[in-house]
Amino acid sequence: MKRIFAVNDMSGIGKCSLTAAIPIISAAGMECNPIPTAVLSTHTGNIEGYTFRDLTDDIIPYIRHWEKIGVKPDTIYSGYLGSKKQIDSVIEIIKTFKSDNTLVIVDPAMADSGEMYKGFDTSFADDMRKLCELADVITPNITEAAFLTGQSYRENYDTEYIDLLLNSIKELTSGFAVITGISDIPGKTGCLVYDIKSDVKKYFSTPKCGGIYYGTGDIFTSVLAAMMTKGKTGFESAEIALDFTYKSILETFNEGTDPRLGVAFEKYLYLLSKEGQK
Repeated sequence: MKRIFAVNDMSGIGKCSLTAAIPIISAAGMECNPIPTAVLSTHTGNIEGYTFRDLTDDIIPYIRHWEKIGVKPDTIYSGYLGSKKQIDSVIEIIKTFKSDNTLVIVDPAMADSGEMYKGFDTSFADDMRKLCELADVITPNITEAAFLTGQSYRENYDTEYIDLLLNSIKELTSGFAVITGISDIPGKTGCLVYDIKSDVKKYFSTPKCGGIYYGTGDIFTSVLAAMMTKGKTGFESAEIALDFTYKSILETFNEGTDPRLGVAFEKYLYLLSKEGQK
């Protein structure tokens, strides 16, 4: 059985981070070994009064125990990291466990809509860049891609600007870059997948549902990580991940449930089970 180390926080409510990664990776037929960076009662998006327990100091002793018992991952996948020390911890995880056959996927979750997340400044992008340089696959949104490459963010972007970001990303990784949240076609949103080694890029899109849906980035990258670990190409994996995420959002939209509580991905987990068996 394939094994994925998933480094992220865990929110009890919100269907994001590890709460999404564990069932998604498991449904695809792989073992998900969580490395929690923090435990929260809920995610932090538009919800007040959440509890928060920082586990930064536990990460290295945690993985040293895994090293001692000889556990080895097929994939190391990191999501939201709340500090430079957590980034340094993930770098140490990669140095400890990565072999020639280990896939490293980094979701550099730190910014959106032209701004860094609360509590981060632009120097955080410099630290995140060091982690991305060790990755085989990175999944930034447009804002994160701009900060990582030192480009100015453009709210109204075009194909020429996306190409500029892709050319700059070559300095970060020689593998795959998946830029998410591209909405340059009216009524559509999607991702652009760039295989840097072969210089091939493909755009995948779905209809766009109105509103903000929390946890969708974690869902997308978790599916991507699972499918690539199974041996599917970056292009195949991104298309499956985008379709799964869209179905989950649409289900939530049709139900009319509070999007702060996460999207309804559970009823579509069987699709990942089928893909994992192909």
